[in-house]
Amino acid sequence: MSSYVITGASRGLGFEFLRQLSADPSNTVIGLVRGTAATETKVAELGRKNIHILKGDLTEYSSLKRAAEETAKITGGSLDYLIANAAFVSRWSAYDPIGVLGKDSSKLEEDLKETLNANVVGNVHLFNLFTPLILKGKVKKVISISTGLADYELLSKFEIEGGAPYSISKAALNAAVAHFSAQYAKDGVLFISISPGVVETGQHANATPEQLQKAMAMGGKFVAYAPHFTGPAQPESSVKDVISVYEKASVAAGDGGSFISHLGNKQWI
Repeated sequence: MSSYVITGASRGLGFEFLRQLSADPSNTVIGLVRGTAATETKVAELGRKNIHILKGDLTEYSSLKRAAEETAKITGGSLDYLIANAAFVSRWSAYDPIGVLGKDSSKLEEDLKETLNANVVGNVHLFNLFTPLILKGKVKKVISISTGLADYELLSKFEIEGGAPYSISKAALNAAVAHFSAQYAKDGVLFISISPGVVETGQHANATPEQLQKAMAMGGKFVAYAPHFTGPAQPESSVKDVISVYEKASVAAGDGGSFISHLGNKQWI
């Protein structure tokens, strides 16, 4: 029996983590979402009593604090796994190069602040609030869902231009994960960043034809990087891969603070 907290559990990878991990009825699986009603409806369709849905917004410290307190009540004061999946992904900055975005300096500044506030500041608060529970858990693993786009060598070598604020925020989050590892590895806590690969989560659902064309151009660069790439993976397979990676990882093996892919290495696709 293990206990899990998953942020951003309402859809995409987050809901898939919720679904797969709750398949074992001995697990206690807690999903943090911004709005609980819709997710509770989806969970009801699964018919599983080991799932709990709590309000938890990365941009609202008070909601994260309450979620940590409610989690302690559900689990008896401990937590085995924290999966930091939630992230803000700006559609405004997803497709254009940073120099183009910079032509609207005010909007770019606003976008950067919003992205960094959610993806970096929010997750730092999340880690600080839930680590006391992790320290009392049996497994002691904190998994941050990152992206290969946080690899600056990949960006520069293959001229990947889109999504700069998101990419910057995830690189900063990877550094935060390393800092938490530096503090807590001696207590047996594994902090690790894992990229799930390129996954179909509906991120281009409302894209304009021009934006879709830019997304296809980025896909071409992914093929240049990984010739075997034929398109995004489905959440089910990606989540299975990520679970396999974090289950094998450990502080003893030197994995603390590392940034790796769903393949367990630095191959992002």
